[in-house]
Amino acid sequence: MAIHIRDAIARDLPRIIEIERLAFPAPWTLASFERELTLPFSRIMLAIPAEGGGASIAGFLCRWLIADECHVLNIAVHPGSRRLGIGTVLLSEAISEAKATGAGVVTLEVRRSNLAARQLYRKFEFEERRLRRHYYGPGEDAIIMELRLD
Repeated sequence: MAIHIRDAIARDLPRIIEIERLAFPAPWTLASFERELTLPFSRIMLAIPAEGGGASIAGFLCRWLIADECHVLNIAVHPGSRRLGIGTVLLSEAISEAKATGAGVVTLEVRRSNLAARQLYRKFEFEERRLRRHYYGPGEDAIIMELRLD
């Protein structure tokens, strides 16, 4: 499947929120995404399938690029578009951008229970570094993962 990547704008937020709510038990708010659109170090990139006229957003990734670190805050793919490589394309774009800007590391947190996401990150050679107990609430730990680029 051919995927086009573009930056999000305010009119994309309803679809982003829809995907976010379908993907996560504690989704980000509209205000959170609106804030990300205003931060100079933040980028929300969208995955747009080439077929279908490129009108529908299949997934998104939100990242911060600060100093020599790229931090992936959020990545989600619409349930109807999962297992098609969209997460791979989004993560690959973020890593390529980080390398191009001289970042030395890409970091992220992932739910310990999210085995599909952890498998995707391991495919890119992310390493599980630390555990943050109850990061996502009682009984839901986060694993801090890191990809060294240098």
